[in-house]
Amino acid sequence: MSLQDWLSQIESLHPTTIDMGLERVSLVAKAMEIQIQVPVFTVAGTNGKGSTCAMLEAILSQSGYRVGLYTSPHLVDFVERCRIQEESVSEDSLIQAFEFVEAKRGQVSLSYFEFTTLAFLHLLSKADLDVIILEVGLGGRLDAVNCVDADCAIITSIDLDHMDYLGPDRESIGFEKAGIMREARTVVVSDPLPPQSVLDHAQALKADLWLFGRDFNFSGDKQQWAWRGRSKGYSGLAYPALRGANQLLNASGVLAALTSQREKLPVTAQAVRNGLAMVSLPGRFQIVPGTPQLVLDVAHNPHAVAALTENLDAMGFFPNTHVVFGAMKDKDVLSIMKRIAHLVDVWYFCDLPTSRALTAAQLHELWSANAPPSTQKAFVFESAVTALNQAISDATPADRIVVFGSFYTVGAVLAHGLPKLDAPHMGS
Repeated sequence: MSLQDWLSQIESLHPTTIDMGLERVSLVAKAMEIQIQVPVFTVAGTNGKGSTCAMLEAILSQSGYRVGLYTSPHLVDFVERCRIQEESVSEDSLIQAFEFVEAKRGQVSLSYFEFTTLAFLHLLSKADLDVIILEVGLGGRLDAVNCVDADCAIITSIDLDHMDYLGPDRESIGFEKAGIMREARTVVVSDPLPPQSVLDHAQALKADLWLFGRDFNFSGDKQQWAWRGRSKGYSGLAYPALRGANQLLNASGVLAALTSQREKLPVTAQAVRNGLAMVSLPGRFQIVPGTPQLVLDVAHNPHAVAALTENLDAMGFFPNTHVVFGAMKDKDVLSIMKRIAHLVDVWYFCDLPTSRALTAAQLHELWSANAPPSTQKAFVFESAVTALNQAISDATPADRIVVFGSFYTVGAVLAHGLPKLDAPHMGS
């Protein structure tokens, strides 16, 4: 079977798409004899997980370590979810891993995420690595990734998302994220105002808790920034290659995590500088060169959209901002629209290739029912690509186009490579 055949089959195995719990995945992991003998960083949080993982990977790779990374979701190709030495795994190796999971699962019903996570963990366990980085898919405590014990847990910003599964408030959600901690091991919390549930859980486990503002911090000016931990610091650092004001917070958590593990995994100051300078992660406030200016961002909850809005504000003046937007049904779409509305001149609502998404027509209906400014316009499109093409056609060279709202939205735009923007009105 092809990779797509396998993914279609795996999707049909379990009665529900999301089924939280570690019992099934732990049972099959045991049957597969998955054993990870190297240090593990596990990263949970509402926003900032992907950036944190990418910076960890870049710095550790620059230090000469063989690094394995598991992250989700992907933007374009499913194999993006697992990288070994900064390269995505091959389709052939992943198909073989799927065959192994299928052979070992017996009568255990696995969800799509559980099945694929086990396949990637199998590949990572066999790859002769020095260190593994795991990004939690949903929550933490009951996420399939949590069947692996973290040597260092990292908890990024915590906000309201996936409330149907994780609870109605930050305290409930924080408790779920805190589930990746392990007794007497390190946990780094880069959220400046963490829920009390996170702090209480760390205390109950006697974890070595690194708190932003207490155990580590950063400072900076327009040219460079500095980081200070408990007994170590870095000064004169160039800003991370990942754009956005929030990235210094993520980078600070990364440096705290690396410093906490320096006896097992020492890194040099030069590796830190090189890693932060070279790190890349598509779809995180990604600015595509050309005219008009194009910004791609997978922000899909109000907290992430607030950060996106702040970053867009910092870009300076644009006569018009054209926004391509597609979103999932389980998101607080109205709050998302309201957060960014003051910057938007034209909405291009788009359908997404999944039944779990709102249609462009539903997005338009929600927008129009909530008294949009009379100066705003809105249109509907059958895909993110057709929406973007219309935005490019409508925009002047001095304008800005923003594509955001879901991994599906940005992934569709990136599926054929980076768009090349050359406004037809140039020189007219």
